Amino acid sequence: MKKLALMLALAGATALFASDGAGLYKKCASCHGAKGEKKALGKSAVITGWDVAKTTTALNGYKDGSYGGAMKGLMKGQVSKLSDADIDALANYIHGL
Repeated sequence: MKKLALMLALAGATALFASDGAGLYKKCASCHGAKGEKKALGKSAVITGWDVAKTTTALNGYKDGSYGGAMKGLMKGQVSKLSDADIDALANYIHGL
């Protein structure tokens, strides 16, 4: 019984600290639009319709400096503090826009 209670508590805590794609995207929306429909600062691609893999690759690439054109420097600063879980949550959220 104690083991079950501990497992349920751990599962609840994990869910509590899980990354929130919608919350993370609020920071992105000012440039990309509420639904990812804008070219950020008139220079980026429209991200609506991107699949999870493409978004994950782009975000990780911005983070490590291996991806991007005109917005590379700006985006590196935006994603530098995102964890792998944050990137996964954000990619899944963007895919659903």
